[in-house]
Amino acid sequence: MRVITGSARGRKLVSPDGYEVRPTLDKVKEGLFSAIQFEIEGRSCLDLFAGSGQLGIEALSRGAADCVFVDNSKKSLQAINANIAACGFAQQAKVVSGDALSYMRSCMQTFGIVFLDPPYGQKMIDRVLPYVADHMTDGGIIVCECDLDEVLPQTVGAFEIDRERRYSHTRVTIYRRKQV
Repeated sequence: MRVITGSARGRKLVSPDGYEVRPTLDKVKEGLFSAIQFEIEGRSCLDLFAGSGQLGIEALSRGAADCVFVDNSKKSLQAINANIAACGFAQQAKVVSGDALSYMRSCMQTFGIVFLDPPYGQKMIDRVLPYVADHMTDGGIIVCECDLDEVLPQTVGAFEIDRERRYSHTRVTIYRRKQV
């Protein structure tokens, strides 16, 4: 696992041991970031269910202003902090220990890009997505990574599915604000 491009290009990232974290494959990450590559610069990001933090770190490497990383696993938090330090993003990163839903319920910040990559098969995206939609800036983008069999809602709040891509057993869904 590595940073694909940007200021931290080629840096190797660590992932927590065990089966609790399923790192995003490079080909999925490349496709995901190709879809939003011109919209990252200067944005505030949120990496929910951050795991190793690789999605938020990739966004920072590509010019995002800052990123909040949220995870409730001690092993994941250690990996996120190690990866942030290795890439030199300590000033732009905030790491939060906690449950994604609890964080979103109490969150006062808005975000330009949110990455949702929860454990597969637990329908966590359905529970957290409405809260995420309420914390987006104008022109915000919500990126969801889930199992191919998981069905996500066509719309959530003021957002609708803009594009979906399939990669083997993974689907990436991108939500954008509905055009009026």
